[in-house]
Amino acid sequence: MALPDYDLLFNAIEELVLQHSPSGVEGEIDRLLMSRFAELGVEAWLDAAGNAIAKISGRDSQRAIAITAHKDEIGAIVKTVGTEGRVEVRRLGGSFPWVYGEGVVDLLGDSQIISGILSFGSRHVSHESPQKAQQEDTAVRWENAWIETKCTPEELEEAGIRPGTRMVVGKHRKRPLRLKDYIASYTLDNKASVAILLALAEQLKTPAVDTYLVASAKEEVGAIGALYFTQNHRLDALIALEVCPLSEEYPIAGGAAPVLLSQDSYGIYDETLNSQLRQVAAYADVPIQLAVLSQFGSDASIAMKFGHVARAACLAFPTQNTHGYEIAHLGAIANCIQILNAYCQTDFDFSP
Repeated sequence: MALPDYDLLFNAIEELVLQHSPSGVEGEIDRLLMSRFAELGVEAWLDAAGNAIAKISGRDSQRAIAITAHKDEIGAIVKTVGTEGRVEVRRLGGSFPWVYGEGVVDLLGDSQIISGILSFGSRHVSHESPQKAQQEDTAVRWENAWIETKCTPEELEEAGIRPGTRMVVGKHRKRPLRLKDYIASYTLDNKASVAILLALAEQLKTPAVDTYLVASAKEEVGAIGALYFTQNHRLDALIALEVCPLSEEYPIAGGAAPVLLSQDSYGIYDETLNSQLRQVAAYADVPIQLAVLSQFGSDASIAMKFGHVARAACLAFPTQNTHGYEIAHLGAIANCIQILNAYCQTDFDFSP
């Protein structure tokens, strides 16, 4: 197999990262994905839950598998629109204000995007000011932060900024950085996995069974899109694509070797399916790491926990600073493509 083109992969991820897609407001990336699927000539649609789905017909149409990569990103949601152009927000998914730092954020209004400054208050203060505690004692929380827009209430209302409006890190701050063979960016979780789906949509021609490539919606707030999809489709197997956090508590090394999960916060993954993925990786001469994670969940583990699928797995790429300014090896992302491409073309027995 030809060596992966890291430049092409980087560019594909960059394009996806720059599409705003906070949970439940995912129209920007939906338009891009449907355009890409159309260019590739694959059957594709948006379902009622907001999932962007491509179907590749297999040699055996009586069986089906799905590969998911959630397209939504973490951020914040507006709680209060103040009278002096200040907007208060609360977490949407696993976001923390100190990860973003003071800087530009975008408020995705109903009719206009308003950029503002995520603000924590001045530093030249004494203990008479609440910001002093953030310098010495506790991390800043959303309750202690605000977005400074310098807009009048009328301007914010005209833009459609209201309780429920989504906030994401400013688009110009999202542009990825290349660090040798690594990519560094906000929202690699999970835009890099969506890039894997697009690569599979291009490369898969005649998989063993019908294969659904699902860019799932609203994963960061409960795997809502994946639960809807799996409730409405009979699947022999479900594989989620994800980031795998690099941390001293997990025996995972950074680099080009993907990670196959055995368990996370929602339960165990299917050993038969994991064994099949390990076989494919070994045959393709792709190194693979194994992990048990805490404080983690995926489309696959959540769908399996609720009985929507009998067999589920999660294939991930090692990532630093998860849910922050993330860093991942492009080789690990490329190797996920290679493993899944080979898996989809192998005729496995899914019977009990």
